[in-house]
Amino acid sequence: MKCLALLVILGCVFIAPGLANPVSVSRVKRSFHSHEPEGYWSKKLTWKAQWVKVWKTDKKLIWKTEWKKTQVPAWKEIQVPIWKEIQVPDWKIINKPIWKETQVPAWKEIQVPDWKEVQIPAWKEIQVPDWKEIQVPDWKEVQVPDWKEIQVPDWKVISKPVWKEIQVPAWKEIQVPDWKQIWVPDWVKMGIPGEHFLGKDHHGNEYTAHDVWKKKLIWKPVWKKIWRTEKKQIWVPQKKLEWVQEKVQIWRTEKKQIWRTEKKQIWRTEKKQIWRTEKKQIWVTKKEQIWRTEKKQIWIPKKELIWKQEKVQIWRTEKKQVWITEKKEIWKDVWKQISVPVWKEIEVPAWKQIWKDLEGCVEADFCTSLEGD
Repeated sequence: MKCLALLVILGCVFIAPGLANPVSVSRVKRSFHSHEPEGYWSKKLTWKAQWVKVWKTDKKLIWKTEWKKTQVPAWKEIQVPIWKEIQVPDWKIINKPIWKETQVPAWKEIQVPDWKEVQIPAWKEIQVPDWKEIQVPDWKEVQVPDWKEIQVPDWKVISKPVWKEIQVPAWKEIQVPDWKQIWVPDWVKMGIPGEHFLGKDHHGNEYTAHDVWKKKLIWKPVWKKIWRTEKKQIWVPQKKLEWVQEKVQIWRTEKKQIWRTEKKQIWRTEKKQIWRTEKKQIWVTKKEQIWRTEKKQIWIPKKELIWKQEKVQIWRTEKKQVWITEKKEIWKDVWKQISVPVWKEIEVPAWKQIWKDLEGCVEADFCTSLEGD
């Protein structure tokens, strides 16, 4: 800022003598033997630009806390009558079937013993030569199966818990603009028809006037912007534990069949002559007891179905009035704190350019010093 002021002043000093009349600086001719000064100093008024800090009024949007009356739902318990079915004891006569046992005659076939001569076969023992196969011990190499445990790879399905992020709905209260009609008072001019007497002057002349008007207070509708609270559905992330199936490799033990050589004792078949006892069939007479069928009268029980009246207790359904508690939704007044936008006047700093007078000394050729920087 000082350098700029210095340049402005220098420009004014060097340009002003050529344009203005040479009034402030005079030049006297010098003689060879003169000892008088060649010039003199004088003051010149110049203007210097300067920036000063000022304060200006500005509007700032702030939020003012107010209380708003809202209706919120609530549950109220009330008693309502209903009909309830109850069981009451009662008696009922029913016909019940019963079985009555009676004796009736019948014929029964019975077996009575008797004797009968019959020819029956019999066996007689005799000796006959024969060859008998006998077993003699011997050894034989055989392959016998055996089991060997080996490890084989396998896959096993396991359940592994993982956290999965899901979106769940939620409600968020937001402020939405709305317009509300309000009524403000306003004065309007209203004409009064007819001739109206205004008065008399000092000479007695009467003064009347037409088209006299009066003020009338009316209510003018104005739409005011308000903010109302609404619920907006949003989605919030939430973690949910899920089980996923995963294949892992395991080693399981299996039995593998192998063949092992062993010595096994076997029995070799050889023939040897022996005497065998055999049975020969012959026929002999023998008395045999037999059973002959005869009829005999017997009495057997018989069941007859008859009906018998019986009193049984039953339960009869009746309706009884009872009172139950139910919840009824009502609306309750709640005062809620809301923020309302308002404009507030504040003082903010600003810069203003002003011009300040500056006194300097001017020489005939150049300026040697400056004041006021």
